[in-house]
Amino acid sequence: MALQWLSMVGAIWLQSINGTNSNFPAYSSELKRMLSITQPQLNNLAAASDAGKLLGWLSGTAAAHLPLWIVLLIGATLGLIGYGIQYLFLINQISSLSYWHVFLLTVLAGNSICWINTVCYIVSIKNFSLDRQIATGLSTSYIGFSAKIYADIVDAVAPNSPSERAKLFLLLNSVVPLGVCILAAPLARDVHVGKSRKLAGGYICMFAITVITGIYAVITSLGQKILRFLHPSTNVIGVVVFLILPLAVPLSEKIRETLQQKCLIRVHDEGASATSMENGANVEDGENLSKFCEESVEEIGVKLMLRRVEFWLYFFAYLFGATVGLVYLNNLGQIAESRGCSGTLALVSLSSAFSFFGRLIPSFHDYFFAKSKYMISRPAAMACMIMPMCGAMFLLVNKQDIWLYISTAIIGICTGAITTISVSTTTQLFGTKNFGVNHNILVSNIPIGSFLFGDVAALLYNRAKLSGEDNCIGQKCYQTTFIIWGLLCFLGAFLGFILHYRTKKVVIT
Repeated sequence: MALQWLSMVGAIWLQSINGTNSNFPAYSSELKRMLSITQPQLNNLAAASDAGKLLGWLSGTAAAHLPLWIVLLIGATLGLIGYGIQYLFLINQISSLSYWHVFLLTVLAGNSICWINTVCYIVSIKNFSLDRQIATGLSTSYIGFSAKIYADIVDAVAPNSPSERAKLFLLLNSVVPLGVCILAAPLARDVHVGKSRKLAGGYICMFAITVITGIYAVITSLGQKILRFLHPSTNVIGVVVFLILPLAVPLSEKIRETLQQKCLIRVHDEGASATSMENGANVEDGENLSKFCEESVEEIGVKLMLRRVEFWLYFFAYLFGATVGLVYLNNLGQIAESRGCSGTLALVSLSSAFSFFGRLIPSFHDYFFAKSKYMISRPAAMACMIMPMCGAMFLLVNKQDIWLYISTAIIGICTGAITTISVSTTTQLFGTKNFGVNHNILVSNIPIGSFLFGDVAALLYNRAKLSGEDNCIGQKCYQTTFIIWGLLCFLGAFLGFILHYRTKKVVIT
C-alpha cells in the first residue's frame, strides 16, 4: 500500500504545477501590448490554451500504448516549446513572432496540460480502483494550488515591474513542469495493487494535509496586505513544505508494513493465522463496497458514446457550467483592469485557492457520506455546483470590489468541484477502459466555449469602450456579459438535472 500512496504523491506534485493556463491573466496585458492586438484577439489567445484540449484525445490514445513516464515527458516537452518560445519573444530574443505564431504556441502549450492530466487520472483510477473518485479528487485538488505556487515564486523573485513579472510567469510555465515531470515520473505509475479497502488511515491523513494546505493557500491569498511583515520568500518556503507533507502518508505506511512483516517473521504460526484473517477481511471488504463502486459499468467506446443522448446532455451541462467558469477566470485580468481593481494577481491567487477546495469537496463528500442518505448522483452534484455560479455572475453586476472577490471565490470553488465530479461521471457513464479518450472528448467543449463565450464578451467589451481608447474602463464593459453568463449557468444546471433523471438507474446515488 505504500506504493499506492507514493503514486498519489507523484500525481499531487504533477497536478500542483499543471495549472499553467490559469496564469494567463498575469501576463495577458503584456502580450496585448507587445503584439499590439485588440481585445477579441487577446480573448482568442486565452481560448487558444483551451483549444489544445481539442487534441487531448491524443494523450489518451498514447497512454493506452506507451509507458506513463513517456506520456509525461511528451507533455512537459510540448509545454517547454509552447511557453518557452513565448518567453524568448517577451525578452526580445525572438522578434519575428506574429499573432498567429503566438496563437499556435499557446495551443501547443495548452495541449501539454492534457498529457499530464491524463497520466494523473489513470494513476488514480488504476491504483485506487475502489475509491477512484476520492483519489482523483485528492490529487486533482492540487491543480487549484498551481496558480498560488507560481504567483508566490514571482512575488519572491521578480521586481514590481509588470513586464518583468509577465516574463517570469512564462519562464516558470515552460521549465517547472518539465523538472517536476522528471522528478515524479518514477512515482506516477500503475503499481498493480490488489483491490483492498484498507486505506482509511491514509485517506484521513491525506485529507488533513490537503485541508491544511488549502487553508494556508486561502489565508496567504486573502492576507497579502495584512501579512506585509512576511517576506515573499516565506510563502515559497511554505509552499515547498506543504508539497513535501503528503510524503508522510507513504512513509508511515512503509514503516507500518515493515513492523508488521517483522512480527510475522517472529511468530510464524501467528503470522499464518493473521494472513488468513487478512484474506477474510479482504473478502469482507469486497462484499461491503460502497454502492457506486460495486455496480458494474458498461464499457463504451467513442463511437457508441457519441450516439447517446446522455453524452450530449453531459457535454452541454459541462459547457454551460464549468466552461463558463473557466472563461470567466481566463478573462479575470481584463475584468479587474476594466473595474479599476489593482489586485489582479491577488484575484488569480484567490480563484486558485478556492478552486483547490472545490476540487476536494467531492472526495470529502464521497468518503464520509458514501453510504448515507446524503449521497447524490454525479449529474445532480454537478447541477448543484453550477447553481451558485448563476448567483455569482449576477453579483458581478454590482460595481463594488468586494463582490468581485466574493464572486471569484464562488466561481473558483464551483468550477473546481465540477471538474473533479466530471472524472467519476465519465467512468460511471462510459466505463474506465476508454476513459483517456472519452474524457478528453468531453472536455473538448472547453475550447469551444472559450472561443464562443469569450468572443461575445470581447465584442461587448469593444462596443462599451469610448471611441479612440485602447481599453474599456467601467462597470459597463462586462455588465451584459455577466448577465449572459449567468443565464447560461442556469441552463447548464437545468441540463444537469435532466441528465440525473435519465441516468439515475445507471449512476448510483
